[in-house]
Amino acid sequence: MASISLKGVQKAYGNGAPVIRDVDLEIGENEFCVFLGPSGCGKSTLLRMIAGLEDLSDGELSIGGRSVTDVPAAQRGVAMVFQSYALFPHMTVFENMAFGLKLAKTPKAEIDRKVREAARILQLEPLLDRHPKALSGGQRQRVAIGRAIVREPGVFLFDEPLSNLDATLRGQTRIEIARLHKQFAKASVVYVTHDQVEAMTLADKIVLLHAGKDTERYGSIAQVGAPLTLYHRPNSRFVAGFIGSPQMNFMAARVTSTDAGGVTVTLDGTGETMRAAVDGTALQTGQAVTFGVRPEHLQFVAPGLDSTNPSDTPEPDITRTVSLVEQLGEHSYVHLDQPGGTGLIAKAPGNTRLKQGESARFIAPSAACHLFTDDGFAVASLNPVEPVEHYA
Repeated sequence: MASISLKGVQKAYGNGAPVIRDVDLEIGENEFCVFLGPSGCGKSTLLRMIAGLEDLSDGELSIGGRSVTDVPAAQRGVAMVFQSYALFPHMTVFENMAFGLKLAKTPKAEIDRKVREAARILQLEPLLDRHPKALSGGQRQRVAIGRAIVREPGVFLFDEPLSNLDATLRGQTRIEIARLHKQFAKASVVYVTHDQVEAMTLADKIVLLHAGKDTERYGSIAQVGAPLTLYHRPNSRFVAGFIGSPQMNFMAARVTSTDAGGVTVTLDGTGETMRAAVDGTALQTGQAVTFGVRPEHLQFVAPGLDSTNPSDTPEPDITRTVSLVEQLGEHSYVHLDQPGGTGLIAKAPGNTRLKQGESARFIAPSAACHLFTDDGFAVASLNPVEPVEHYA
Protein backbone atom coordinates (compact mmCIF):
# COMPACT_ATOMS: atom_id res chain seq x y z
CA MET A 1 0.00 0.00 0.00
CA ALA A 2 1.71 3.22 -1.12
CA SER A 3 0.83 6.80 -1.95
CA ILE A 4 2.76 8.79 -4.59
CA SER A 5 3.77 12.44 -4.27
CA LEU A 6 5.33 14.62 -6.98
CA LYS A 7 6.46 18.14 -6.08
CA GLY A 8 7.81 20.62 -8.63
CA VAL A 9 8.71 17.79 -11.00
CA GLN A 10 10.24 18.69 -14.37
CA LYS A 11 11.91 16.74 -17.17
CA ALA A 12 14.04 18.18 -19.96
CA TYR A 13 16.35 16.49 -22.44
CA GLY A 14 19.63 18.31 -22.97
CA ASN A 15 19.15 22.05 -23.35
CA GLY A 16 15.64 21.71 -24.74
CA ALA A 17 12.46 23.03 -23.18
CA PRO A 18 10.97 20.80 -20.46
CA VAL A 19 8.60 18.13 -21.71
CA ILE A 20 7.27 17.80 -18.16
CA ARG A 21 6.83 21.12 -16.38
CA ASP A 22 5.74 22.15 -12.87
CA VAL A 23 4.00 18.91 -11.86
CA ASP A 24 2.58 18.89 -8.34
CA LEU A 25 0.47 15.79 -7.82
CA GLU A 26 -0.73 13.55 -5.01
CA ILE A 27 -1.92 9.99 -5.75
CA GLY A 28 -3.50 8.34 -2.74
CA GLU A 29 -3.25 4.81 -1.43
CA ASN A 30 -5.53 2.36 -3.27
CA GLU A 31 -6.28 5.00 -5.90
CA PHE A 32 -6.62 4.25 -9.62
CA CYS A 33 -5.07 7.29 -11.30
CA VAL A 34 -5.10 7.66 -15.10
CA PHE A 35 -2.70 9.92 -17.02
CA LEU A 36 -4.63 11.11 -20.08
CA GLY A 37 -3.73 13.51 -22.86
CA PRO A 38 -2.83 13.99 -26.52
CA SER A 39 0.22 12.42 -28.15
CA GLY A 40 3.44 14.05 -27.05
CA CYS A 41 2.10 15.46 -23.78
CA GLY A 42 4.53 13.42 -21.65
CA LYS A 43 2.20 10.79 -20.16
CA SER A 44 4.62 7.91 -20.56
CA THR A 45 7.59 10.07 -19.57
CA LEU A 46 5.90 10.98 -16.30
CA LEU A 47 5.09 7.32 -15.67
CA ARG A 48 8.67 6.27 -16.38
CA MET A 49 9.89 8.91 -13.92
CA ILE A 50 7.74 7.30 -11.22
CA ALA A 51 9.11 3.89 -12.21
CA GLY A 52 12.70 5.12 -12.04
CA LEU A 53 13.35 4.55 -15.75
CA GLU A 54 13.77 8.30 -16.34
CA ASP A 55 15.64 10.74 -14.08
CA LEU A 56 14.00 13.91 -12.81
CA SER A 57 15.53 17.15 -14.08
CA ASP A 58 14.09 18.94 -11.07
CA GLY A 59 11.67 18.34 -8.21
CA GLU A 60 11.04 15.55 -5.74
CA LEU A 61 9.28 12.19 -5.96
CA SER A 62 8.08 10.16 -2.96
CA ILE A 63 6.43 6.75 -2.78
CA GLY A 64 4.85 5.61 0.46
CA GLY A 65 6.22 8.67 2.24
CA ARG A 66 9.81 7.82 1.27
CA SER A 67 11.80 10.00 -1.10
CA VAL A 68 12.80 7.92 -4.14
CA THR A 69 14.11 10.73 -6.33
CA ASP A 70 17.54 9.11 -6.47
CA VAL A 71 16.51 5.52 -5.67
CA PRO A 72 17.09 2.87 -8.42
CA ALA A 73 13.99 1.44 -10.13
CA ALA A 74 14.44 -2.02 -8.59
CA GLN A 75 14.23 -0.58 -5.08
CA ARG A 76 11.08 1.52 -5.47
CA GLY A 77 8.54 -1.22 -4.81
CA VAL A 78 6.70 -0.70 -8.11
CA ALA A 79 5.78 -3.09 -10.93
CA MET A 80 5.32 -1.94 -14.52
CA VAL A 81 3.27 -3.42 -17.35
CA PHE A 82 4.58 -2.28 -20.72
CA GLN A 83 2.69 -1.60 -23.95
CA SER A 84 4.83 -4.20 -25.78
CA TYR A 85 4.29 -6.91 -23.09
CA ALA A 86 8.11 -7.37 -22.79
CA LEU A 87 7.88 -11.15 -22.40
CA PHE A 88 10.88 -13.45 -22.80
CA PRO A 89 10.14 -15.53 -25.94
CA HIS A 90 12.26 -18.51 -24.83
CA MET A 91 10.47 -18.83 -21.49
CA THR A 92 7.11 -20.43 -20.75
CA VAL A 93 4.23 -18.48 -19.25
CA PHE A 94 5.13 -19.88 -15.82
CA GLU A 95 8.78 -18.91 -16.22
CA ASN A 96 7.91 -15.40 -17.40
CA MET A 97 5.62 -14.82 -14.43
CA ALA A 98 8.17 -16.26 -12.01
CA PHE A 99 11.20 -14.39 -13.38
CA GLY A 100 11.12 -11.44 -10.97
CA LEU A 101 10.58 -13.69 -7.99
CA LYS A 102 13.56 -15.85 -8.98
CA LEU A 103 15.77 -12.75 -9.20
CA ALA A 104 14.63 -11.86 -5.69
CA LYS A 105 15.65 -15.39 -4.57
CA THR A 106 12.12 -16.24 -3.43
CA PRO A 107 11.77 -19.87 -2.24
CA LYS A 108 10.55 -22.26 -4.95
CA ALA A 109 7.42 -23.24 -3.05
CA GLU A 110 6.47 -19.58 -2.62
CA ILE A 111 7.10 -18.89 -6.32
CA ASP A 112 4.90 -21.83 -7.32
CA ARG A 113 2.09 -20.70 -5.01
CA LYS A 114 2.14 -17.08 -6.16
CA VAL A 115 2.38 -17.86 -9.88
CA ARG A 116 -0.43 -20.40 -9.78
CA GLU A 117 -2.66 -18.08 -7.77
CA ALA A 118 -2.09 -15.25 -10.25
CA ALA A 119 -2.69 -17.66 -13.15
CA ARG A 120 -6.00 -18.70 -11.57
CA ILE A 121 -7.13 -15.10 -11.17
CA LEU A 122 -6.14 -14.25 -14.76
CA GLN A 123 -7.50 -17.50 -16.22
CA LEU A 124 -4.04 -18.53 -17.43
CA GLU A 125 -3.82 -21.94 -15.73
CA PRO A 126 -4.16 -23.98 -18.97
CA LEU A 127 -1.42 -21.86 -20.59
CA LEU A 128 1.39 -22.07 -18.03
CA ASP A 129 3.51 -24.43 -20.17
CA ARG A 130 3.12 -22.46 -23.40
CA HIS A 131 5.57 -19.98 -24.88
CA PRO A 132 4.52 -16.39 -25.79
CA LYS A 133 4.45 -17.13 -29.54
CA ALA A 134 1.60 -19.57 -28.91
CA LEU A 135 -0.55 -16.92 -27.17
CA SER A 136 -2.97 -14.31 -28.45
CA GLY A 137 -2.36 -10.61 -27.80
CA GLY A 138 -4.85 -10.59 -24.95
CA GLN A 139 -3.25 -13.65 -23.35
CA ARG A 140 0.23 -12.11 -23.61
CA GLN A 141 -1.02 -8.96 -21.90
CA ARG A 142 -2.53 -11.01 -19.08
CA VAL A 143 0.83 -12.78 -18.63
CA ALA A 144 2.52 -9.37 -18.36
CA ILE A 145 -0.05 -8.32 -15.76
CA GLY A 146 0.45 -11.61 -13.91
CA ARG A 147 4.19 -11.03 -13.79
CA ALA A 148 3.48 -7.73 -12.02
CA ILE A 149 0.88 -9.20 -9.65
CA VAL A 150 3.13 -11.95 -8.24
CA ARG A 151 5.54 -9.34 -6.95
CA GLU A 152 2.79 -7.86 -4.75
CA PRO A 153 4.02 -4.28 -5.26
CA GLY A 154 2.67 -1.19 -3.53
CA VAL A 155 2.23 0.52 -6.93
CA PHE A 156 1.21 -0.87 -10.33
CA LEU A 157 2.24 1.15 -13.39
CA PHE A 158 0.52 0.52 -16.75
CA ASP A 159 1.91 2.14 -19.94
CA GLU A 160 -0.89 2.02 -22.54
CA PRO A 161 -1.34 -1.73 -21.95
CA LEU A 162 -4.30 -2.14 -24.32
CA SER A 163 -3.13 -0.16 -27.35
CA ASN A 164 -1.92 -3.27 -29.24
CA LEU A 165 -5.24 -5.11 -28.86
CA ASP A 166 -8.26 -5.03 -31.13
CA ALA A 167 -11.47 -3.34 -29.98
CA THR A 168 -13.09 -6.47 -28.53
CA LEU A 169 -9.98 -7.53 -26.61
CA ARG A 170 -9.50 -3.97 -25.34
CA GLY A 171 -12.97 -4.04 -23.82
CA GLN A 172 -12.47 -7.46 -22.24
CA THR A 173 -9.02 -6.67 -20.84
CA ARG A 174 -10.20 -3.29 -19.53
CA ILE A 175 -12.82 -5.12 -17.48
CA GLU A 176 -10.14 -7.54 -16.24
CA ILE A 177 -7.93 -4.66 -15.07
CA ALA A 178 -10.83 -2.97 -13.28
CA ARG A 179 -11.72 -6.25 -11.56
CA LEU A 180 -8.11 -6.86 -10.57
CA HIS A 181 -7.82 -3.43 -9.00
CA LYS A 182 -10.81 -4.19 -6.78
CA GLN A 183 -9.32 -7.55 -5.89
CA PHE A 184 -5.87 -6.11 -5.12
CA ALA A 185 -7.23 -2.92 -3.57
CA LYS A 186 -4.20 -2.53 -1.33
CA ALA A 187 -2.15 -1.36 -4.33
CA SER A 188 -2.26 2.01 -6.05
CA VAL A 189 -2.46 2.08 -9.85
CA VAL A 190 -1.08 4.65 -12.30
CA TYR A 191 -2.32 4.01 -15.81
CA VAL A 192 -1.34 5.82 -19.03
CA THR A 193 -3.73 6.01 -21.97
CA HIS A 194 -4.89 8.28 -24.77
CA ASP A 195 -8.28 6.50 -24.82
CA GLN A 196 -11.06 8.45 -23.10
CA VAL A 197 -13.21 5.35 -22.62
CA GLU A 198 -10.44 3.65 -20.64
CA ALA A 199 -9.88 6.79 -18.59
CA MET A 200 -13.55 7.44 -17.81
CA THR A 201 -14.38 3.82 -16.93
CA LEU A 202 -11.28 2.88 -14.96
CA ALA A 203 -10.18 5.99 -13.10
CA ASP A 204 -10.88 7.23 -9.62
CA LYS A 205 -8.81 10.25 -10.63
CA ILE A 206 -7.85 11.56 -14.08
CA VAL A 207 -4.75 13.69 -14.64
CA LEU A 208 -5.21 15.43 -17.99
CA LEU A 209 -1.96 16.74 -19.45
CA HIS A 210 -1.27 19.62 -21.83
CA ALA A 211 1.00 19.30 -24.86
CA GLY A 212 3.27 21.59 -26.84
CA LYS A 213 3.00 25.34 -26.29
CA ASP A 214 0.16 24.89 -23.80
CA THR A 215 2.66 23.13 -21.51
CA GLU A 216 5.01 26.13 -21.71
CA ARG A 217 2.19 28.53 -20.90
CA TYR A 218 0.19 26.66 -18.28
CA GLY A 219 2.41 23.79 -17.08
CA SER A 220 1.93 20.10 -17.81
CA ILE A 221 -1.27 19.46 -15.85
CA ALA A 222 -4.47 20.82 -17.36
CA GLN A 223 -6.87 19.47 -14.71
CA VAL A 224 -7.01 16.78 -12.03
CA GLY A 225 -10.27 15.31 -10.81
CA ALA A 226 -12.85 12.55 -10.88
CA PRO A 227 -13.97 11.56 -14.40
CA LEU A 228 -17.41 13.16 -14.07
CA THR A 229 -15.89 16.38 -12.72
CA LEU A 230 -13.74 16.78 -15.84
CA TYR A 231 -16.74 15.97 -18.01
CA HIS A 232 -19.31 18.25 -16.36
CA ARG A 233 -17.02 20.99 -15.02
CA PRO A 234 -13.95 21.40 -17.23
CA ASN A 235 -11.72 24.22 -16.00
CA SER A 236 -10.62 25.30 -19.48
CA ARG A 237 -11.56 25.12 -23.13
CA PHE A 238 -8.75 22.60 -23.66
CA VAL A 239 -10.25 20.21 -21.11
CA ALA A 240 -13.78 20.75 -22.46
CA GLY A 241 -12.61 19.97 -25.99
CA PHE A 242 -10.54 16.93 -25.05
CA ILE A 243 -13.02 15.17 -22.74
CA GLY A 244 -16.07 13.91 -24.61
CA SER A 245 -16.57 12.39 -28.04
CA PRO A 246 -17.63 14.11 -30.22
CA GLN A 247 -16.05 17.10 -28.53
CA MET A 248 -17.98 20.02 -27.11
CA ASN A 249 -19.47 22.53 -29.56
CA PHE A 250 -17.87 25.97 -29.31
CA MET A 251 -19.42 29.23 -30.56
CA ALA A 252 -18.03 32.78 -30.43
CA ALA A 253 -20.28 35.09 -28.43
CA ARG A 254 -20.48 38.34 -26.45
CA VAL A 255 -21.87 38.94 -22.98
CA THR A 256 -25.28 40.63 -23.04
CA SER A 257 -26.13 40.63 -19.34
CA THR A 258 -25.46 38.88 -16.04
CA ASP A 259 -27.70 38.11 -13.08
CA ALA A 260 -27.93 35.76 -10.10
CA GLY A 261 -29.01 32.88 -12.33
CA GLY A 262 -26.22 33.10 -14.88
CA VAL A 263 -25.05 34.92 -17.98
CA THR A 264 -26.87 35.81 -21.19
CA VAL A 265 -24.79 35.96 -24.36
CA THR A 266 -25.40 36.77 -28.02
CA LEU A 267 -23.88 34.40 -30.58
CA ASP A 268 -21.68 35.98 -33.24
CA GLY A 269 -22.98 35.56 -36.77
CA THR A 270 -26.56 34.65 -35.83
CA GLY A 271 -27.51 37.06 -33.06
CA GLU A 272 -29.22 34.25 -31.14
CA THR A 273 -29.51 34.71 -27.39
CA MET A 274 -28.20 31.90 -25.17
CA ARG A 275 -27.89 31.35 -21.41
CA ALA A 276 -25.28 29.63 -19.24
CA ALA A 277 -25.70 28.99 -15.52
CA VAL A 278 -22.28 30.37 -14.61
CA ASP A 279 -20.96 33.02 -12.23
CA GLY A 280 -20.74 36.19 -14.31
CA THR A 281 -19.61 38.59 -11.58
CA ALA A 282 -16.19 39.02 -13.23
CA LEU A 283 -17.58 39.47 -16.76
CA GLN A 284 -18.34 42.75 -18.52
CA THR A 285 -21.18 43.56 -20.90
CA GLY A 286 -19.88 43.24 -24.45
CA GLN A 287 -16.95 41.02 -23.44
CA ALA A 288 -15.96 38.39 -25.99
CA VAL A 289 -16.41 34.82 -24.72
CA THR A 290 -16.77 31.32 -26.10
CA PHE A 291 -20.09 29.57 -25.53
CA GLY A 292 -19.91 25.77 -25.20
CA VAL A 293 -22.46 22.96 -25.17
CA ARG A 294 -21.93 19.23 -25.63
CA PRO A 295 -23.66 17.39 -28.52
CA GLU A 296 -25.54 15.13 -26.09
CA HIS A 297 -26.97 18.15 -24.24
CA LEU A 298 -28.61 19.73 -27.29
CA GLN A 299 -32.29 18.72 -27.20
CA PHE A 300 -34.19 18.42 -30.47
CA VAL A 301 -37.54 20.23 -30.53
CA ALA A 302 -40.11 18.58 -32.77
CA PRO A 303 -41.99 20.99 -35.10
CA GLY A 304 -44.96 22.60 -33.36
CA LEU A 305 -43.59 22.22 -29.82
CA ASP A 306 -42.43 25.19 -27.78
CA SER A 307 -40.16 23.41 -25.28
CA THR A 308 -38.88 20.04 -24.19
CA ASN A 309 -38.22 21.43 -20.71
CA PRO A 310 -40.41 19.55 -18.18
CA SER A 311 -40.83 22.74 -16.10
CA ASP A 312 -42.27 24.54 -19.16
CA THR A 313 -39.76 27.32 -18.58
CA PRO A 314 -38.54 28.48 -21.99
CA GLU A 315 -34.90 27.68 -22.61
CA PRO A 316 -32.77 29.36 -25.30
CA ASP A 317 -32.62 27.49 -28.59
CA ILE A 318 -30.78 27.49 -31.87
CA THR A 319 -32.09 26.75 -35.36
CA ARG A 320 -29.74 25.33 -37.97
CA THR A 321 -29.78 23.50 -41.28
CA VAL A 322 -28.87 19.80 -41.15
CA SER A 323 -25.79 19.09 -43.26
CA LEU A 324 -25.32 15.39 -42.45
CA VAL A 325 -26.84 12.64 -40.31
CA GLU A 326 -24.61 9.81 -39.08
CA GLN A 327 -26.83 6.91 -38.01
CA LEU A 328 -24.95 4.57 -35.65
CA GLY A 329 -27.80 2.38 -34.48
CA GLU A 330 -28.33 3.29 -30.82
CA HIS A 331 -27.94 6.99 -31.59
CA SER A 332 -27.29 9.41 -34.45
CA TYR A 333 -24.98 12.38 -34.82
CA VAL A 334 -26.67 15.30 -36.52
CA HIS A 335 -24.23 17.74 -38.12
CA LEU A 336 -25.52 21.30 -38.36
CA ASP A 337 -24.39 24.27 -40.44
CA GLN A 338 -22.82 27.06 -38.43
CA PRO A 339 -21.73 30.54 -39.55
CA GLY A 340 -17.96 30.56 -39.85
CA GLY A 341 -17.81 27.02 -41.22
CA THR A 342 -16.91 25.20 -37.98
CA GLY A 343 -20.21 23.31 -37.79
CA LEU A 344 -22.10 21.94 -34.80
CA ILE A 345 -22.98 18.39 -33.77
CA ALA A 346 -26.07 17.25 -31.88
CA LYS A 347 -26.67 13.75 -30.54
CA ALA A 348 -30.11 12.37 -31.40
CA PRO A 349 -31.92 9.03 -31.03
CA GLY A 350 -30.91 6.33 -33.49
CA ASN A 351 -34.32 6.45 -35.18
CA THR A 352 -34.22 10.19 -35.85
CA ARG A 353 -36.00 11.24 -39.03
CA LEU A 354 -33.97 14.38 -39.57
CA LYS A 355 -32.54 14.61 -43.06
CA GLN A 356 -29.91 16.64 -44.85
CA GLY A 357 -31.15 20.08 -45.86
CA GLU A 358 -33.92 20.26 -43.25
CA SER A 359 -34.15 23.02 -40.66
CA ALA A 360 -33.93 21.76 -37.08
CA ARG A 361 -34.36 23.47 -33.73
CA PHE A 362 -32.43 22.50 -30.61
CA ILE A 363 -32.70 23.71 -27.02
CA ALA A 364 -29.48 24.30 -25.08
CA PRO A 365 -30.33 23.96 -21.36
CA SER A 366 -28.52 26.71 -19.45
CA ALA A 367 -27.43 24.30 -16.69
CA ALA A 368 -25.49 22.25 -19.28
CA CYS A 369 -23.83 25.20 -21.03
CA HIS A 370 -20.35 26.62 -20.47
CA LEU A 371 -18.52 29.91 -21.00
CA PHE A 372 -14.80 30.40 -21.59
CA THR A 373 -12.87 33.66 -21.53
CA ASP A 374 -10.25 34.71 -24.08
CA ASP A 375 -7.44 33.18 -22.02
CA GLY A 376 -9.12 29.76 -22.36
CA PHE A 377 -10.29 29.36 -18.78
CA ALA A 378 -13.83 28.38 -17.86
CA VAL A 379 -16.20 30.71 -16.05
CA ALA A 380 -17.19 28.97 -12.79
CA SER A 381 -20.47 27.05 -12.89
CA LEU A 382 -23.34 27.80 -10.53
CA ASN A 383 -24.24 24.10 -10.54
CA PRO A 384 -21.24 22.20 -9.14
CA VAL A 385 -21.17 18.45 -9.63
CA GLU A 386 -22.39 16.54 -6.60
CA PRO A 387 -19.89 14.02 -5.19
CA VAL A 388 -20.36 10.69 -6.96
CA GLU A 389 -18.82 7.41 -5.83
CA HIS A 390 -17.04 5.98 -8.87
CA TYR A 391 -17.39 2.35 -9.83
CA ALA A 392 -15.11 0.94 -12.57
